Amino acid sequence: MDLNFNGLNEEEVIKSRELNGTNEIIEQKSETFLQKFLGSFNDPMIKILSVCCILLLVLSFFGIIKWIEPVSIAMAILVATIVSTLNEYSSGKKFRSLQEEASKILVKVYRNNNVKEILIDEVVVGDYVVLHSGDKVPADGIVVNGHFKVDNSVLNGESDENSKEPTSGEISFDDKIDFTNPHKTYRGAVVCHGEGVIRIEKVGMNTVNGVMMQNMNIEDTQSPLQAKLTDLAEKISKFGYIGAVIIGILNFFYVSCLINDPSVFFASGNYLEIAKTVLDSLIYAIIIVVMAVPEGLPLMIAIVLSQNMQKMLKDNVLVRKLVGIETAGSLNILFSDKTGTITKGRLEVILFQNGNFDSYKDYKSIPDSMRKLVNTAISKNTSSIISDNGDVIGGNSTERSILGFIDKNEIDDNIEVKTKQIFNSTNKYSASELDSNLNLTFYKGAPERLLDKCTSFYDNDGNKHEFTNKAELVKIIDDLAEKSIRVLALTVSEKQLVEDVIPEDMIFLGILGIRDDIRPEAVKAIEEVMTAGIQVIMITGDRKETAVAIAKDSKLLTSDDQVVLTSDELQAMSDEEIKKVLPKIRVIARALPMDKFRLVGLAQELGLVAGMTGDGVNDAPALKKSDIGFAMGSGTEIAKEVGDIIILDDNFQSIEKAVLYGRTIYNNIKKFLRFQLNINISAVLISVVAPFIGVQNPLTILQILWINMIMDTLAALALGGEPALAEYMKERPKNRNEKIVSNGMGTAILWTGIWTTIISLVFLKLNIFRNLFNDDLHHLTAYFCLFVFSGLFNGLNVRSEKLNVFANLKLNPNFIKVFALIFVIQIVLVYIGGEVFRTVPLSVSEWLVIFGLSVLIIPVDMLRKLIFSGKNK
Repeated sequence: MDLNFNGLNEEEVIKSRELNGTNEIIEQKSETFLQKFLGSFNDPMIKILSVCCILLLVLSFFGIIKWIEPVSIAMAILVATIVSTLNEYSSGKKFRSLQEEASKILVKVYRNNNVKEILIDEVVVGDYVVLHSGDKVPADGIVVNGHFKVDNSVLNGESDENSKEPTSGEISFDDKIDFTNPHKTYRGAVVCHGEGVIRIEKVGMNTVNGVMMQNMNIEDTQSPLQAKLTDLAEKISKFGYIGAVIIGILNFFYVSCLINDPSVFFASGNYLEIAKTVLDSLIYAIIIVVMAVPEGLPLMIAIVLSQNMQKMLKDNVLVRKLVGIETAGSLNILFSDKTGTITKGRLEVILFQNGNFDSYKDYKSIPDSMRKLVNTAISKNTSSIISDNGDVIGGNSTERSILGFIDKNEIDDNIEVKTKQIFNSTNKYSASELDSNLNLTFYKGAPERLLDKCTSFYDNDGNKHEFTNKAELVKIIDDLAEKSIRVLALTVSEKQLVEDVIPEDMIFLGILGIRDDIRPEAVKAIEEVMTAGIQVIMITGDRKETAVAIAKDSKLLTSDDQVVLTSDELQAMSDEEIKKVLPKIRVIARALPMDKFRLVGLAQELGLVAGMTGDGVNDAPALKKSDIGFAMGSGTEIAKEVGDIIILDDNFQSIEKAVLYGRTIYNNIKKFLRFQLNINISAVLISVVAPFIGVQNPLTILQILWINMIMDTLAALALGGEPALAEYMKERPKNRNEKIVSNGMGTAILWTGIWTTIISLVFLKLNIFRNLFNDDLHHLTAYFCLFVFSGLFNGLNVRSEKLNVFANLKLNPNFIKVFALIFVIQIVLVYIGGEVFRTVPLSVSEWLVIFGLSVLIIPVDMLRKLIFSGKNK
C-alpha cells in the first residue's frame, strides 16, 4: 500500500473543523431528570390524583378536613413519579455509556507526514484514513489507495461484500447515496478484506448516519398500555364524578329530609345549617372521587416496570423506555432481521463431506488420517492467519470461517508453502504447493471448477480410490445450495503448481458447507413467540432463495399457503392488497428501508401492535415508527438511539424473553386492578346505599384514604413481584384497541365487589352482628377491619384464575411478607388510631368474627371461577 500521504497539519485540521464541523454524531437531546419527572405528570391516573389532591388541599387550607389527607395523596404521586423517573433515567445513563464507548474508537490517519491514531470524533474533512480488515469506516469518503471489500449490512441490510478501489480520475462526493459505488465508502461500513486509504469528504452530521439522525422526527406512538390506561382513567373519572354527584345529592337529601324535618330544615333563617350540609355533602362527594381512583396504580406500574427492567438486563435486554417492556408483551406482529438475530451473524463451516459420502458436522469428529489432510489443506491454503491470541484475522469472511473450522493446535508448522496462487473471481480457486516430504499441491475453490479434474478420492484412512460417484456428489451439492449453503471443494494434486492451470488426475478430499447458520436457540424462541400468537415476518436484504432456506430451517416457513415476497413484488402491490395478504406473509427478501417503514405503518392501521428489530441506519425509520423498536447491541448509534429496547446479545431468544416479561407486567397490572377496583367499587356502592339503611359514614374520610393509599401501595409491592410464568406465552396477544378490563375481568371485579358490598351492609345493619360487639364504636371499628381484610384475602384470589389460590406463591415470597405486614399494621392501627381513625381496641372474640367473615371472599370467588371457567381472561 502506497504510504506517500502527508496528511493535514494542525493548522489545516483546525480550519477544516471550523469549516466542516466535527465528526461527532449528535444524538437526540436526552431529557434531563427534571424533564422526565415533569413528563410523568402526563400519566392519566396521575392527572386525576393531582386534581383530587388540589381539591383536598384547598379544603384542608380552610380547616374543613385534616392536612394529612391531601399530603397522603401527594406522597403517593411523588413516590410513583420519582420511581418511574429514576428507573428510566438510570436506563438512559446505561445507554449513554454504550454510546460513549462508540465514541472511543481509534482511527489511523495521516497527520504531519506521519500515521497516528486519533479518536473517531476527531476525524475532519480532508483527513486520509488508513483502513485494514476489521476496521469500521469512520466517516464518508473516497478511496484513494488500495483494494478492499466492505460489509454495508448496517447501512443497507445487504449481506453481500462490496469491492472498493481508487478511481483513475477525479470523483465528486455528491449527495446521491450509492453503497455499491466502488469508489465511495460510508460511515459504519466494516472492512472485511484487504486494506486501503480513503480521503474524508463528509463528517459527523453531514454523513449518511448523521443525516438519518436528523430525520428521526417521527412522533413517538402511544404505547398500548398508555392507550388502555387513558381509556380506563376516563371511565373511572366518569364513574367517580357521576358517583360523587349522586352521593353528594343523596347525602344532602338524607340529612335534610330523613334526619331532619324538611319543613324545619328549609325554614327561613336556617341558611347556616343548609350551607353547612351542602359543604359536608360536597366534601363527601370529593372523597368519593378520591375513593374511585386507584391511587396505587401509578406506583404499582412504576414498581413492576422497575423490577422487571433489572431482571431483563441480566438477560441481555436493556430497556430504554419503561413502557417498552409492557408493549413487548402486547405484540401482535414482529418484523425481524435475519442476520445476527435469527442467524449467528457470521459465516461458519457447518459440514465436511468426503468421497465416501461420510458427513461430519464438526472438525473433531473427522477420522484422524482424514483430519490431518483436511487440516493441511485448509491451514496451508488460506489468506487468513491465526493471531498470537488465537483469533482468526485477515482474509474475507469465507476464508476466516474455513480457517476457524480446524483446530489450530493441530497445524504442522514444519510444513511450509513453496508457492501459492490466490483466489480470484476468474479462476474461482486458490492453490498452495507445499515444500515438504508430501510433494502435494492443495486446491480450494468452486466445485464446478475442480470436481471434473478429480479421478480418485481419499478414504478415511488416507488411501486413494477411484472416484466414480461424481453425479451423486453433484446432487448433494445442489441440495445444499437449495438450503443456502455455499459449497467449496478441497482437492489435492501430486503435481507442481502451474499458475492459472488446473491439473488433471486430482484427488478429491471433500467438500465444505458454509453458511451464516441459524442460532439453535432462535428456532425454539421463534416457535415460542409464534405459539404466543405473534406473527413473525423475517425481513432481509438477501435473495429470495437464501431467505426461504433460512425461513424453512428456522421453522418460520411451515406451509405452502404462507407468503414470501421480494421488495419488487411488495412495491407493485397497493396498501389494501398488502393488508389482505399480511396475515400470511412470513418473509420479505431483498428488502429496502422503505419496505420496513411501510409494513409497520400498514400493520398499525390494522390495529396491530407492531414490533421491529434492526441494527442499521436503514432500520432507523421503521424502528422509530413501530410501537416497540428492538435495536441490536452491535448496531449503529442511530438504531440504538431510536430503539425502545436494546438487545445486547443480538439474539432472537432475548426478544422472546422481552415478550414474556411484557406479558408478565400486563398480567400483574390486571391483577392489581382487580384487587384495587374491587375495593373502590364496593366502597362507592356502600357509600351510596348506607345512608338509606340508616348507616351514616360507615367509613370515615381518613379510613378511606388509608385503604386507598397505604394498603393499596403496599399491595402494589406484593402483586408487582408476581413471577413470569411460561403459561403467559400461550395466551393470545392483546389487540391495540382491546380494553384492559376485559369482560371476564369485569365479571370478577363485580362479583367480589358485590359480595363485599352485601357482606358489608349485612354486617352493618343486622343485629345478629351488631350484638357481637360492645357498642357502635366497636362495631364500626370491626367493619373497618372487615373491609380491609376482605380486600387482602381477595389479593389471593386475583393472583390466578386457578382454584388453587396458593399456586406459584413460592415464586413470589414478598407477597406473604407484604400482606402479613398490612395485617399487622391494620391491627396496630386499631389500637393506636383513637379518635383520628375512629377506632377502639377489639377483643379476641371480636377479631375472630372479623377474620371468619373476611376470609369468606375466597370460597365466594372460587364459585365464580367454577361457574365462569375458561371465560375469565
